[in-house]
Amino acid sequence: MDKHDPLEDIFALRERISKIFESAHEKAQYESSVGWVPVVDIYETPEMFVVKADLPEVQEKDIVINIQGDYLKISGERRLQREGRHYYQVERCYGSFSRGFVLSADVDNDEIKATLKDGILKVTLRKQIQEFPRRVDIK
Repeated sequence: MDKHDPLEDIFALRERISKIFESAHEKAQYESSVGWVPVVDIYETPEMFVVKADLPEVQEKDIVINIQGDYLKISGERRLQREGRHYYQVERCYGSFSRGFVLSADVDNDEIKATLKDGILKVTLRKQIQEFPRRVDIK
């Protein structure tokens, strides 16, 4: 009967932990190259779609909103303010971002409104009025 060596368990555990940290490091490198992804709420009323995105410290001039048919794209950039500051730690993400959404109906391009208040971007998109088939009675 072979004796069990507890050092083998320690070495195996150390190897598993190293792989976990390597995986986390690779993920962090990928995310930093992509930028960051703001959180978004989207809801629909009978007349419109409403999109709310958390964009703290993003300036209006750094946000682009595009709509084509039923596709909405919000993109931009959050910049780290470095001048005159010595950071000890930076945990929030900075850089460019982009989010795209397919809406369940086309919107009226003339009736799109966007506001930015307290770090919340709110986009309201009025739905296009659709002509539904109408029955014609024969007289």
